Amino acid sequence: MAVAAPQDVMSGVGFKLTEEQKMIRQLARDFARNEIAPVAEKYDLSHEYPWPVVKKAQELGLTTMGIPEQFGGLGLSLFEECLVSEELAWGCSGISTALGVNGLGMLPVLIAGSDEQKSEYGGRIADGELCAYCVTEPEAGSDVAGIHTTAVRDGDHYVLNGGKTFITGATHANFYTVLAYTSPDLRTDRKARYKGMSFFVVERDWEGVSVGNPFHKMGQHASDTAEVRFDNVRVPESHRLSAEGSGFMTAMKVFDFSRPSVAAGAVGVAQRALDEAIKYAKERTTMGRPIFMHQAIGHMVADMAMQVEAARMLTWKAAWSVDAGAKNTTAAAYAKAYAADMAMKVCTDAVQVFGGYGYMSEYPVEKLMRDVKIYQIYEGTSQIQRNIIVRELFG
Repeated sequence: MAVAAPQDVMSGVGFKLTEEQKMIRQLARDFARNEIAPVAEKYDLSHEYPWPVVKKAQELGLTTMGIPEQFGGLGLSLFEECLVSEELAWGCSGISTALGVNGLGMLPVLIAGSDEQKSEYGGRIADGELCAYCVTEPEAGSDVAGIHTTAVRDGDHYVLNGGKTFITGATHANFYTVLAYTSPDLRTDRKARYKGMSFFVVERDWEGVSVGNPFHKMGQHASDTAEVRFDNVRVPESHRLSAEGSGFMTAMKVFDFSRPSVAAGAVGVAQRALDEAIKYAKERTTMGRPIFMHQAIGHMVADMAMQVEAARMLTWKAAWSVDAGAKNTTAAAYAKAYAADMAMKVCTDAVQVFGGYGYMSEYPVEKLMRDVKIYQIYEGTSQIQRNIIVRELFG
């Protein structure tokens, strides 16, 4: 049996980054280490929105990564976005979320909007405006079709009523992409309700739009999260994205793009926890030697390293699938669930490596453990990802 040459074995598969991708990753890495990490503790304690960091990120195009160049963005592939997301989350996942949520808010426009809409809103993001994604409601988190917000047609406008909660970036957004029922009568029909929703772009300064105070959260304090209310807001028909009834499918397509990026963020936090654990385990000595030389600690760190790398590979595949035009529903669910659960465990283990010091706020791993929990919840909980995997496996 002939042995294939190395180039034949690797045909069509590769893990080596291009020179351009290495430059993109290095840009993000430098930004995370020079601009984000040094101020992470400050914003964690103050709960302030990190405007100085956001402004610097906007100058580099880090809030327009996935927007095509013709519409004012950098035009990065999803794979390249994930390289950046991992690096930024290494610095502070709260700040990286404050930056990345603009890309999430723009996804419905990029997926379902017209070229005119893409150009207008992409240009506004490039000019420094912010946007937020409004889908989640008090009774509709994992069950997207359970929303109550309605948009009833009135001539060439829609009258929007309802409220959204846990909206990341809501406090400072200039506009929102909002999912609502345009056929409210279908909301209670378990089979037909998926065809009754539509997406709209809603301006922050329109009459009837109001935003609540930011929630106090366990972690990611640099990223604001608040409620948004819509009280008889008149939305021009021109602000609807695609045809009536296409909103649910747009939301599902958003997940295909957003979940690999979220997984990449979880990998970034876990990598930071691993780096901190390695550094500490080299410096801390007990019984006359560094603690990593004690098998209990050394093996724990080795497991952490394997888990981070495995999650990174799942994330890369999920992002690559989108860029290759392949269906990535299962790959995205694998990446999102595994990376989130892995990151929670790795951060918990990092605290354990630090011992009593890990429990103290003056050491970095305490913040990492608080910040990372949300990755198991937003953009589809780890349990929902498993439901998706079961559905895909069993058809």
